[in-house]
Amino acid sequence: MGAIWTSVVAVVGTLLGSVITHVFQRLASRRSELFSRSEALRQDRIAVYSAFAAAVEDYRHGQASRWYRKREDPDGEAFMAARDEAHRLRTVTRQALYRVKLLTDDRAVILAAERAHQCTWDVSNAQDQADRDARDAQARLAIEGFVSHAAPLVR
Repeated sequence: MGAIWTSVVAVVGTLLGSVITHVFQRLASRRSELFSRSEALRQDRIAVYSAFAAAVEDYRHGQASRWYRKREDPDGEAFMAARDEAHRLRTVTRQALYRVKLLTDDRAVILAAERAHQCTWDVSNAQDQADRDARDAQARLAIEGFVSHAAPLVR
């Protein structure tokens, strides 16, 4: 009879060990999956946020060129080319803004990105050099504000 109990205890112990191992492996697998997903999201955010910052910075330079060319000759070919380039850069920036909105739930980051876009758009509407300089500085600060808001999400 003792041999039977020894066998029963061995079988129960083996089954219990298998169940416990299975539970711990599932937990470890789940943690690994969550970490992998979190890391992939972080990498995507780094790429999208830096692409947006680069795009809006290019757009800011395009807006400055558009403003200066308009002052030189509002009907000239250089202004038309600068205007077309500014429109292209605005589209690129808008596309990057949409990607930012798709990748974050943080309302402050979205608002900072929208502000950077809007302030940059405003540069070409300046009335004189002082106004242009002020709007350009405001756009630059808005871009830096976006980066400051987005940075904690990628660390």
